[in-house]
Amino acid sequence: MITFQYRAIGPDGKAVRGVVRAQDEMTAVQKIKETCPVITAINPVKEQTGSFLTMEISRKPKMKDGDLSILCSQFEIMLQAGMPVARCVSMIAEQTQNKKIAKILSEVAEDVSEGSTVASAFERNGNGVFPVTFTESIRAGEEAGTLEDTFTRMHHYYDKSAKNREKLQQAMTYPVFVLAVAAVVLIIVMAKVIPTLAQVFSSMDGQLPALTRAMIAMSDFFSKWWILIILVILGAVIGFRVYFRTEKGAMAKGRLDMKLPVLGKIHVALGAAQFADTMSVMLGSGLTVNRAIEVTANVLNNAVLRDEVRKMRGMIEAGRSLKDCIRQVEEFPDTLRQMTGIGEETGDLDETLRVIGDYFDNEADHLTKQALNRLEPTILIFLAFFAGFIVISIYLPMFTMYNLF
Repeated sequence: MITFQYRAIGPDGKAVRGVVRAQDEMTAVQKIKETCPVITAINPVKEQTGSFLTMEISRKPKMKDGDLSILCSQFEIMLQAGMPVARCVSMIAEQTQNKKIAKILSEVAEDVSEGSTVASAFERNGNGVFPVTFTESIRAGEEAGTLEDTFTRMHHYYDKSAKNREKLQQAMTYPVFVLAVAAVVLIIVMAKVIPTLAQVFSSMDGQLPALTRAMIAMSDFFSKWWILIILVILGAVIGFRVYFRTEKGAMAKGRLDMKLPVLGKIHVALGAAQFADTMSVMLGSGLTVNRAIEVTANVLNNAVLRDEVRKMRGMIEAGRSLKDCIRQVEEFPDTLRQMTGIGEETGDLDETLRVIGDYFDNEADHLTKQALNRLEPTILIFLAFFAGFIVISIYLPMFTMYNLF
């Protein structure tokens, strides 16, 4: 929706000023003439950039995969019941608890009721809120007359994506929690326990063991430079985050993710699954292969895969098969290329890609469980060495205390 400022003359002959929101200028004029017969000026209101703080507050929220899955499911049920699209969007807006999302959906419903296509309405009002896979699938579904099936496919697609993300988060919860606890214990021991013991040991005339002296030196270092250490860590985290957001940094991170000893295979499997799942939804919605490639490239998480897949569009338009294009992407598993070739030969590419996506999702899940099974004993060994170092460092001087009296 666009906001227009206008000046007009009312039925009583008096000048009137106001604002109106409409899909375009012609629609705005029609709305104004319902109350004011003569319009003297009408201009669209320019978007205000405002300060950084204002932009952060007014920034539209980005919908998560789980929320998108529920949204698509609601559309699917209502469309199956024969309800008009505009009414579907309006009812979902009334049920949505997030006020910003509800406002966007209300504007979408208003646009659709005034004759706009569903995809254009979502694209215009929900720019940055709804992903490109969502709007492009709706556009293809509208053109093919299969909008209900499109929402069904997207419901399953976003539901799977949300579950995969949740699995990964749950898998990383245990090691992150253990390492966080170890870090807290280390800080407490170095900041509180060791200085007290150091005072006791230093009050005695005697040579402390080398291990104990090393621990005391570490404690002194942490006590003296803890602020600087925190600042360095924060600076490094912020620096890497900023660098990884640049094109060069994103490419470097993408290469690193796929070359890591254990996690690399997981990232490759997840990238292949995301490619296959997205292509399946796009093709099933009615998009051509070259357009589906373009949309898929835009949503891939790994920058290296994103760049390689984006190059595939030119090869597709030159007459190459999808199987041959995938062969040019060295990072993709050979299984993806072979099964894609089977899908092209049988003429059921979207369904084959869906099966491939399920296969690589399961493969990523299996690899993640394997990685955790290897990580748990590694963490336990690390904690054992860590605890052993502290215990031995404390008890060694106690064994020699009797000689100091």
